Amino acid sequence: MTEPSSLTGTDESDADSVTDTDTDTDTDTDTDTGVNTNTNTEPTPSAATPFERLDGERGVRALVDRFYDLMDLEPAAAGLRSLHPATLGDSRNKLFWFLCGWLGGPDHYIERFGHPRLRARHLPYAIGIAERDQWLGCMVRAMAEQAVDPTLAQRLAERFFGTADWLRNQGG
Repeated sequence: MTEPSSLTGTDESDADSVTDTDTDTDTDTDTDTGVNTNTNTEPTPSAATPFERLDGERGVRALVDRFYDLMDLEPAAAGLRSLHPATLGDSRNKLFWFLCGWLGGPDHYIERFGHPRLRARHLPYAIGIAERDQWLGCMVRAMAEQAVDPTLAQRLAERFFGTADWLRNQGG
């Protein structure tokens, strides 16, 4: 993983990992996700990463595929869909590779493309509140349909919101 950063930051450090959590609790483990929040130690064997809790690559791939299926099929996501190419294969792969690392698994995206630079990579696209909400709606529904643990899904939804809101480059 790259160095931890805020998911709602404004610099090029971008949103590196969902495993970066607030450390204002008395313990080193986030009770919602089981993620070790002490960045000076390795995770304990009993602290599963969100990647592991989603059943690794198989689960992340299923989540990404359902997300893009929903985006492709739902009329409510038409604005978001219009920002993507006609075929979604590359988009599916890039989100899968990114999420694997962001969730605490292998850094497939970084191995292929280097630092994610999320904000810079999304600047060419008009992303406002509607697009943010469409993206989040598809992801929240995909997590529900993939039976992601509700506590983990809530935590991920909060982090996804922070990132999606930070990527906005349009007013309304």
